[in-house]
Amino acid sequence: MLLKLTREVKTGILALGGIILFIFGYNFLKNSSIFDNARTFHVKYNQVGGLSPSAPVTINGLQVGQVKSIDFEDARGGLLVTFKVENDFEFAKSSVVEIYSSGFIGGNNLGIIPDVNGAVMASSGDTLIGRIKPGMMDGLMETLDPIQSGLVQTLTKVDTLLNNINEVMNEDTKENLRQSIANLNASMASFRNASNNIDKLLADNKNGLDSTFANLDRTSANFAQFSDSLAQVDITAMMANMEQMLAKFNAVADKIERGEGSVGKLLNDEELYNNLTGASAQLEALLEDMKRNPKRYVHFSVFGKKNKDYQEPEE
Repeated sequence: MLLKLTREVKTGILALGGIILFIFGYNFLKNSSIFDNARTFHVKYNQVGGLSPSAPVTINGLQVGQVKSIDFEDARGGLLVTFKVENDFEFAKSSVVEIYSSGFIGGNNLGIIPDVNGAVMASSGDTLIGRIKPGMMDGLMETLDPIQSGLVQTLTKVDTLLNNINEVMNEDTKENLRQSIANLNASMASFRNASNNIDKLLADNKNGLDSTFANLDRTSANFAQFSDSLAQVDITAMMANMEQMLAKFNAVADKIERGEGSVGKLLNDEELYNNLTGASAQLEALLEDMKRNPKRYVHFSVFGKKNKDYQEPEE
């Protein structure tokens, strides 16, 4: 015999089923189960660096649980993080729980650094040691701090330099700079005109320049040929001949200096020199007397005129 359920009973059963489904759904969305046997642990921090509930809990990069809650521990602002470990991996109570960054966008996770050699193994409800690992952004900021300081100093120097430039660039300096630029433009124009004149001069004398370069090429070729001919000359034999010639000349000079031979006797015989000097003087006197008294030396008379006696000249 079937029992008839009243409307109120049916409504109560549906409401109870809805509550049960809501609890199961809520826990499913939180990635937790009502009937699980996960271990719960606690860890204290002064600040959690953006760690949030439901954040993954890992051991050596493998997710073994998640953060359940983060609450204030006391009135001084200390924080108590509660997390659960669903894996049955055993670790000591002296293990360290570290907050670390999973990336630029992924946020912070909780990582257990297990101590497997500890004397006391951790059990559910224990409070573990906590610390915060410097993240990539922290390292990046530490790297950028010196760069930022150097950049600030550089900008300060640049600002000082610009102020000094502004002080130097007064109206007189600007006017002088304008005149200098104008003079530079005039110089460039003159240089352009000179360049045009040179181009015209080169164009007008192209044939002459070509001929000059052709002659220069022939001269270079002749010089190269002369150099080749000079290179073929036996310099050693030539120097040997010159040395022999100088040796013979030195020998002749030595003989002359010693008074050997006709030339040596002629140059070194003082008596012969005196005789030649006297003969030269007498010959000169004779020639002078012949100029003054030619009739003494040339006798020609048709009528047999008697010759005059010789008279010695006064000088």
